[in-house]
Amino acid sequence: MKQYYISMLLALIPLFIHAQNTVNGKITDSENGQPLEQVSVYIPQLEKGTVTDASGSYLLKDLPEGTYKLIISYLGYETYSISLNINSGNNTFNYAMVPSAIEIDEVVLSTPFHKLQRENVMKVEQKSIAELKSNGAITLADGISNIAGVSSVSTGVGIGKPVIRGLSFNRVLVYTQGIRLENQQFGGEHGLGINDAGISSVEVIKGPASLLYGSDALGGVLYLNPESFALPGETSGDVNLNYFTNTLGYGANAGVKTSGEKLKFLARGAYASNADYETGEGTGVTNSRFNEADLKTGMAYQASAFKTELRYNYNFSKLGIPEEIGVQDNQREPLLPNQEIATHVLSSKTNFFFKKSSLEATFGYILNDRKEFEEHHHEEEGEEHEEEEGPSLNMDLSTFSYNLQYNPQWGSMTTIFGVQGMHQKNENFGEEVLIPNAITNDFGVLATSHVHFNKSDLQFGLRYDLRSINGESSGIEGDEEFIPALDKNFNSFNAAVGYRTDLTNNILLRLNLATGFRAPNLSELTSNGHHSGANRVEIGNQDLDSEQNVQVDFAMEYANQHIEVYANAFYNNVSDYIYLQPTGEFREGDPIYIFDQQDAKLYGGEFGFHLHPHPLDWLHFESSFDMVFGELEDKTDLPLIPANRWNNTLRVEWNTTKGTKYKSYAFATVQSHFDQNRVATFETPTSGYNLFNMGIGGEIKIFEHHVGYKISGNNLFDKTYISHLSRLKPDGIANIGRNIAFNLSIGL
Repeated sequence: MKQYYISMLLALIPLFIHAQNTVNGKITDSENGQPLEQVSVYIPQLEKGTVTDASGSYLLKDLPEGTYKLIISYLGYETYSISLNINSGNNTFNYAMVPSAIEIDEVVLSTPFHKLQRENVMKVEQKSIAELKSNGAITLADGISNIAGVSSVSTGVGIGKPVIRGLSFNRVLVYTQGIRLENQQFGGEHGLGINDAGISSVEVIKGPASLLYGSDALGGVLYLNPESFALPGETSGDVNLNYFTNTLGYGANAGVKTSGEKLKFLARGAYASNADYETGEGTGVTNSRFNEADLKTGMAYQASAFKTELRYNYNFSKLGIPEEIGVQDNQREPLLPNQEIATHVLSSKTNFFFKKSSLEATFGYILNDRKEFEEHHHEEEGEEHEEEEGPSLNMDLSTFSYNLQYNPQWGSMTTIFGVQGMHQKNENFGEEVLIPNAITNDFGVLATSHVHFNKSDLQFGLRYDLRSINGESSGIEGDEEFIPALDKNFNSFNAAVGYRTDLTNNILLRLNLATGFRAPNLSELTSNGHHSGANRVEIGNQDLDSEQNVQVDFAMEYANQHIEVYANAFYNNVSDYIYLQPTGEFREGDPIYIFDQQDAKLYGGEFGFHLHPHPLDWLHFESSFDMVFGELEDKTDLPLIPANRWNNTLRVEWNTTKGTKYKSYAFATVQSHFDQNRVATFETPTSGYNLFNMGIGGEIKIFEHHVGYKISGNNLFDKTYISHLSRLKPDGIANIGRNIAFNLSIGL
């Protein structure tokens, strides 16, 4: 028996040694050799990181053997990345950081190779939520519209949908907690449905991403990165308070997170309430009010060669749908019509790390319960009364999704083999049916590789997808609102190839060619009824084919210690583009629109520069211009194409030292939106306008607590204007006037 225990102990020794793999080293300044404290040392694939101590030393423990990307970042220095080979036992890596005035280069998580932005073959825009907040954004949808090439189709200030280079709705896929967000996004008045509390940053893939994400990523992807867990051995918390003068809006969110060496936990709750917004003329936009409650929580377990995490998000929103200028008050409870939306998002992600490969399995479940309430009229003793009689529309959309990715490591080539899909069920419980009960199944397989050369990178891949949609009939055959049964299948092959090269030490070039596809959604195929939020009748077309596109992107970047310049251009050819057009007929006073399709093309780009003259590193001037044009094969213009836009920002920073996490800053921005005269046949031109914004922010220390503050003023001259992408434009209702946003962030 003693010999047996000795044998067992000897057998466990290799496992014990494997669990003790470490990387340690020292980070210093390349100019003076001094150690740097609070430098971030991070392995994104393993989601393991630490910061250096006062001597510049760091230690990463419990690492699996293999080759992984190591990222070293520190404010005021150039971000460094290296593919580090981790062997059994102790590994040492020292690095001397190079000072730089350029902002920290972040790791891109929306593409599977976890590269720094400058190393990524695809151009991906990335913004932190803190940066969007500093611009005075009331909602997440409002904030992302400040990114070049990204706009928002808005219904007041509470409802917004992302538009990427002129494409929106089901052509833009939203990812949250690592899974695709499904919440009846086909509707124009159906907002993003995600609260910014508990979101760390936003990444935008501009252009077809069907290779990575399948159908509905034809126009691009909005990828929301959840806040990370705390570092091992740390516990932290914070409280954030917001106030907006225009909507008398207030909001608060509080979070806590704690991590041991293996177990991790976090939780965050949020609430926001806004009254009707006022235009530049001081007119309240009746029923633009909205309220929102949100809860996000997560737990994780991490060992040396295995990690898993489980996250849950509950969001409940009550949104008024503005239709006309009426009641002028500061009440917060939505009038009729309104929406009540409850969304549950549950996701799990598990990773296994082997010596020469890794496996990632992501599963998600989303339940979206959408209720829409309308005015009902009835006669009582000769008088007409309005009352609420339960939801007119009540739709439950449940979606189960899966994503399995295997990553073998072959020298300088990194490859991903993947299987993705979803099972989706739509059910109706209201008195009206806009789209029928239906089941949608997606299945896709993909292979994509990234090859790293000395000063360039090549990425390529291939994918096959299959989608089936089966819908029940609804109504009585022969009635004008009858919806016949549906049984449709769609499939597509897609490919992508991209090349990135350092043409010189200062010039970077990217060229990407990709195809994408989008199967028509349930609404486009089957809808037949009054759409309360859109104030029209939409009639589907079961003969629609899949959209297929080919897009070419060219990007050039130049950077030195004084200036950064970029130019991104694209051309997007879409076959069988699906669009709505009016028939000229009416049903119960509402215009009837039908779905049709023909070939289309979109083209344009984003251009800009960032001036930060050395040694005046506290001074920044940023300018960006984005434009997009879209037209159908018959030479008519596409609807909902944003106007050309030019942003200019002057920003100063002070009281900063290298490595300080928080900066004090002030900025002034002029946003110029040009005339939009290229409009669809049923749209009207929109006049241009200029908005002036200013802000200030920073951090102070009160009773040993770090308190961050942000004060920003948008549309300070109280300009009365109407955005071309506002769904209230046909009613002549202007956008929001002057708004001052106050934000406090208190670390606990």
